[in-house]
Amino acid sequence: MSKNDKTKNDKTKNDKAWEKIFDKYNIIHSIEKQGFFEITSEQINEFREARLMTKFDNMSNLPEIFKNNELAILPLTRGSYILSRFEAYKKLDNINDEIIKVNFPKYIQSINYESINSEATAINCAYVSGIIADFVEDDELLPTVNGRMSSEEFSFNIKSKFDEKNIKIDVKNSQIEIDGGYEGLKNLTLIEAKNFLSDDFLIRQLYYPFRLWQRSISKEVRTVFMVYTNGLFSLYEYKFMEPDNYNSLVLVKQKNYMIEEKDIELEDIINVYEKIKYVDEPEVPFPQADRFERIINLCELLNERNQLSKEEITYEYDFDPRQADYYANAGKYLNLIEKNTELDDTKFCLTEEGKSIFKLNFKQRQLKFVELILRHQAFGDTMKLYVQELEMPTRMQIVEIMKNSKLHKVESASTFERRASTISGWINWILDLINS
Repeated sequence: MSKNDKTKNDKTKNDKAWEKIFDKYNIIHSIEKQGFFEITSEQINEFREARLMTKFDNMSNLPEIFKNNELAILPLTRGSYILSRFEAYKKLDNINDEIIKVNFPKYIQSINYESINSEATAINCAYVSGIIADFVEDDELLPTVNGRMSSEEFSFNIKSKFDEKNIKIDVKNSQIEIDGGYEGLKNLTLIEAKNFLSDDFLIRQLYYPFRLWQRSISKEVRTVFMVYTNGLFSLYEYKFMEPDNYNSLVLVKQKNYMIEEKDIELEDIINVYEKIKYVDEPEVPFPQADRFERIINLCELLNERNQLSKEEITYEYDFDPRQADYYANAGKYLNLIEKNTELDDTKFCLTEEGKSIFKLNFKQRQLKFVELILRHQAFGDTMKLYVQELEMPTRMQIVEIMKNSKLHKVESASTFERRASTISGWINWILDLINS
């Protein structure tokens, strides 16, 4: 089976419904002939609710038939959409490792910055702690616009994936949503906020609000993409160099912020390790999930939503189905995540241990994650070797440690090699906690 193919059981409801729509309206042929295809909500609703069939904030969310044909979808009006091979997404790159520490106002009691579980709370926290003001360099910011509104009418050009020609799109009263709008003396800053890690984002979420307000006020309109997860606020400012060109955005600034916390030192990590007693290896797949921060992020999402199906994880967040399995299984390995099989559809939810971790303050939460990792012998012995030699063990050293750790169903040399990257990835995450 190729990378892009799925078995029938692997396909989501969106995958199956869009395949039927493509077949009924011969969409691929229309796109090959005229470069695009327009479709209405009524046509989509015949197969599945359009609201669930057209919201793809990340490329990984796209239905399989879109991915295989390099297609994307954008709204034209409140009830119509255009499909084409255009460049609708922008890769999100972290270009700055520095973290700026800020203070949280002591008189604020209605926001608990140590337990942010929604995008709305994250953006409010960023405002009251001065993060947004510092980022846009304006101390006179006031919240002015947010919520759903009409885009009104405008036209723009968008880049085709297969030639240098642009596709011209006319938008009329499409619905847009602004997470936060903050006006200062010279600028209006529009913010799109996410509480999950992503590799890319849908440019439309910045572009449509930009076009609405750019012609509505005389001040400069600035667009900011903000990601909050595990105590870190990452802000990216993009500028559309040509207002009528969807793909003309360039990154002009990126900063990371964290509300002041006590630093984690190597001594803290060693103290955790020295108190650990190794647990028996659980009878679940050994983790194949190199980015530990994504496991934390999945746990944060489950803490916010209580429970999520695999399809909801892949539909609403930047996980493809395979990643959803890998990271959910990694959470099960650490006793953070379990399956709730009481319902007809299997849901993932936090274990009691997983729920309790989000009641801890930020520093204690990180150290608890460290404990959950290091109580597994393969990870604990790798950390022990690091502390002894003060450098990351080699891949072959990690493989030897794994072979002595009685791992569940890890047998072939190639599997040991692949899983070793998870161990090095998680140990590096622990080491990155340490304030150098």
